[in-house]
Amino acid sequence: MQGCCRPFRIDRLVPLTISRGQTRCLERLLVEVRHGGITGLGETGHVDTGHHRYSSQAVAAELARLWPQLEPYAPHQWQRCEPLLAPLSPPARCGVDLALRDWWGKSLGQPLWRLWGLDRQRCGATSVTVGLGSVEAVRQRLRQWFEQVHPSRIKLKLGSPRGLDHDRQLVQATVRELDRWPGSVDVQIDANGGWDLAQAMAMAPWLHDQGVVLLEQPLPAAPDDHEGYAALRPHCPLPLVVDESCWTLQDLIRLAPHVDGVNLKLLKHGGLSRTLLMARVAEELGLQLMLGCYGDTSLLNGAAAQLLPLIRWPDLDSHLNLRHDPFLGLERIQDVIRPGTAPGLGIQLAKPLPQC
Repeated sequence: MQGCCRPFRIDRLVPLTISRGQTRCLERLLVEVRHGGITGLGETGHVDTGHHRYSSQAVAAELARLWPQLEPYAPHQWQRCEPLLAPLSPPARCGVDLALRDWWGKSLGQPLWRLWGLDRQRCGATSVTVGLGSVEAVRQRLRQWFEQVHPSRIKLKLGSPRGLDHDRQLVQATVRELDRWPGSVDVQIDANGGWDLAQAMAMAPWLHDQGVVLLEQPLPAAPDDHEGYAALRPHCPLPLVVDESCWTLQDLIRLAPHVDGVNLKLLKHGGLSRTLLMARVAEELGLQLMLGCYGDTSLLNGAAAQLLPLIRWPDLDSHLNLRHDPFLGLERIQDVIRPGTAPGLGIQLAKPLPQC
């Protein structure tokens, strides 16, 4: 097989601010694997969760070293390729994994969700993200989302550098704004590790009283963060979900006794193959699943969408906040996203890639 990757730029319509800072644009990599007249597509790029950082340039360098090693093999020879993929960083592995899986599905003429025996009618509504900002900025972002998709789930970012009083103001403003719109809307909170244990203990019962339905990553990610979640859980009346804390299967097993769910992301875990494994193990451990994204296009979110039938809390909204998404094929009806019916990932390049 032949492989290559091409950098491209994506720009957010609305910059996203979380506890660690703000992002407006990102550099991504389109990964391509060719064999037998079929091209498999994948997406990867920059990832920074505070304690794990990978640049697009470093990922591209990893892939450049990999392609000559893969040349003797065909994309369906997964077991032979696996030892070559094992040393890669998670985002580098993700790009190759998606391209190989896309090629596999295309070669068989079937979407991945069907090859895995999943039921795409079980896909639920995705949450849409509202970043940190002023009270008025949060209200404005909510109005924009209602005009675009009329969501039934909101994920509000907290962990403001301005402190808990500002976080509380944002929650109260969100609840008041949602009262203006018809229908029931669930409010989820994601602090992105912006609180310490005492702050999380103070906020969790208050959030529950405000009608919040879920609390994600209140504590900073650390090798011993399971101890903090063990202390927090008895004082938290909300489902506790971890994201930045959980990159590997070992993390999942370490955290499982102390949380209620985990946010899975393809770039964290190294692609669909490992994420599907983590989803199945999480189910066996009694954990509920969220499926999230970073600044991803419809290509990477279309790949993640193959797993949506397994997910309780979908969170695949990043492609809805891009100025120019060059990919097509990811289905959406209002706020329900489903994988397409085309073979492989079901996604095609429809526009020229925005240049970096």
